[in-house]
Amino acid sequence: MPSTFADVIRPLDPAGALPLYQQLQRAIREAIHSQVLAPDDALPAERQIASELSVSRITVRKAIDGLVEEGLLVRRQGSGNFVCSRIEKNFAKLTSFSEDMRSRGRTPHSEWLKRSEGAVSPEEALTLRLSPGAPVYRFHRLRFADDSPMCLEYATVSAEALPSLAAVGDSLYEALEAAGSRPVRALQRLRALLLNSEQARLLHAREGDAGLLVERVGFLRDGRAIELTQSFFRGDTYDFVAELSNE
Repeated sequence: MPSTFADVIRPLDPAGALPLYQQLQRAIREAIHSQVLAPDDALPAERQIASELSVSRITVRKAIDGLVEEGLLVRRQGSGNFVCSRIEKNFAKLTSFSEDMRSRGRTPHSEWLKRSEGAVSPEEALTLRLSPGAPVYRFHRLRFADDSPMCLEYATVSAEALPSLAAVGDSLYEALEAAGSRPVRALQRLRALLLNSEQARLLHAREGDAGLLVERVGFLRDGRAIELTQSFFRGDTYDFVAELSNE
């Protein structure tokens, strides 16, 4: 990291339209997204940031509080504020893996394990409400954030939702959107499991380590189910959050 925090972020403008705490939030957010601030990097003490930027500690604290709520920063008792190394996934928001990673300043990419066309299985037909023998595409991938393997993804998509098997590149949802078939709602189920030997090998973990399985069924606006995806995550890299309300 450069010698001072002021060298890391864009300058603040006391005469600007945005309040100073929002300018500071934006500047830190941009530094994280551009990877000037990397996962697990420590921020200077709030008093030091305030001194370097000529703002109040209240302004610094308010900016950091907001970034902690966003999941971009994490407070470690007795150690200070750090760029979050875990990925927080909003369980109530329908986004793709690629979108999640880019929103956190990470670069997503995939390693193909299998890409195939075939007939729907009885279990898939039941979930997707397809007729026996209906054609589907299957996409099995190892998903990365930067150079770190994050999840194993096994997706089955109704063939009517895509023009061809080759239409899918790094992002399944971008391909579905281009075809006019991006899901607008989904049912997701989350459960804990222990990684088996193959899953652990691909995810650079150990057999028996804690993992998370997310099963998603995606629906079009007319109610048709077109996507069934099972994603296996390392338990030490991903947090799933949801905002709850009694209204």
